[in-house]
Amino acid sequence: MANTTFSGPVRSENGFEQITKNSTTGAITVEATYDARPNFRQTIDNSTLNTGGAVTTTLTTAQSGTIFEVDGTGDIVVNMPALSTANVGNTYEFFVTTAVGGAKTVTFVLPGAGVSNFFGALSLMGGTAANPASDVAGDTLTLPNSVAVNARVRLTCIKDDGTNSTYKAETLSTPIATIA
Repeated sequence: MANTTFSGPVRSENGFEQITKNSTTGAITVEATYDARPNFRQTIDNSTLNTGGAVTTTLTTAQSGTIFEVDGTGDIVVNMPALSTANVGNTYEFFVTTAVGGAKTVTFVLPGAGVSNFFGALSLMGGTAANPASDVAGDTLTLPNSVAVNARVRLTCIKDDGTNSTYKAETLSTPIATIA
């Protein structure tokens, strides 16, 4: 099949190219080539926070959409990305696969101490006191010691103007997570 340029949607059995045409010279520039089925699976990171020891890491925008396995054997500090308008919409998920040890914690820290806040819906997993709590004042979310396997944290940046940020935090854990 010959190369053809369309101004509307295109269907192809063998991929396609998205192009732009220079209005002055008529030169064609290939902007993107699509030749494979898109992958909509979430990335699973089973190494960064799953070492069995203490970990301090800073997440990046490129890691948005990732589910991180968490081994709570050692203290873990997860710093959210530096303040940037590009963070809005970033979502990170965390899944505890080894319980948080005695005298250990897993903390999630927003950048710019005192200028960013978690808006949290914090739920206690199981039991009769499984009522969610709300907390909207603090830049550090903590899974305390003894948090059980199967705890979950989901963090989404809903506002970041480059000076301060707001993250929606959803947790399900026993004991319950805290925000300070």
